[in-house]
Amino acid sequence: MYGRIHIGLPFWGFDGWQGGLYTADSRAADFLGQYGRVFNAVEGNTTFYAEPPPRTVEKWERASPPDFRFCFKMPRTITHDALLYESEDAARAFLDRLLPLREKLGPIMVQLPPAFGARDLPRLDSFLGSLPSDFRYAVELRDPELARDGMPARLADDLLEDAGVGRVIMDTRPLRDGPGDHPDIQAARNKKPDLPVSEVALSNDPIVRIVFHPDPTINDRWLERWSKIISHWLRDGLEPLVFVHSPSNRESPEIARDLLARIDAMEPVGKMPDWPGEEGESASGQLSLL
Repeated sequence: MYGRIHIGLPFWGFDGWQGGLYTADSRAADFLGQYGRVFNAVEGNTTFYAEPPPRTVEKWERASPPDFRFCFKMPRTITHDALLYESEDAARAFLDRLLPLREKLGPIMVQLPPAFGARDLPRLDSFLGSLPSDFRYAVELRDPELARDGMPARLADDLLEDAGVGRVIMDTRPLRDGPGDHPDIQAARNKKPDLPVSEVALSNDPIVRIVFHPDPTINDRWLERWSKIISHWLRDGLEPLVFVHSPSNRESPEIARDLLARIDAMEPVGKMPDWPGEEGESASGQLSLL
């Protein structure tokens, strides 16, 4: 039995996609609806920095299609400021805030800082055990010791498997491949983690975050590599959630389209739908005669 892929970008609120992914006359209020006509998942990084008001969550539910998946991050106040200490109540309050989206939630991402290392794993185990079981979770570990092949990394993997929690795969190798003289590339390389990459799925719905280079010729081998891995997962019945990044994210929709086409050439997942901005439509959905 084949699995199903969910593919998307880090966020939907980017006016740099107007005239391409989005119609040229689209407004911010139109972006999620137009995004959901093309992609079936989004990371939703906004919750890492601030919890959304209840009315905003309800708007997201109305604007997104039924089979859409939001993979929100736990707020940084929980993961980075508190380092999970005494954070159980705050985590439950955050999850309660997302309840209007309950049927559209993918795994909630718990992204931990590099300072969260092997000595902190018992605290992670306790935190995960305190979370409501009717949500799914995935943990991103950024401590180098927990990323390298060795006993600490194996202990972390065993902990997550025992908890029924996935491990987020973060791949910045394409970003670091090739020239990096552009300010956007330099800024992204300084910000994004440079860690060994495990290409092993620990859960049925692995999350993969890939930061590509703006140059398509550099990305080619990485697109080929990941399309083969993801196709293999699909043949095994897994349901990966794949998120495509780039330094400015201006190129990310096109890179995602290329990746999906390569996967479709190996497994019948279907090609990406036409983009609203390429269909000659206005934001109202009417064809433009201009």
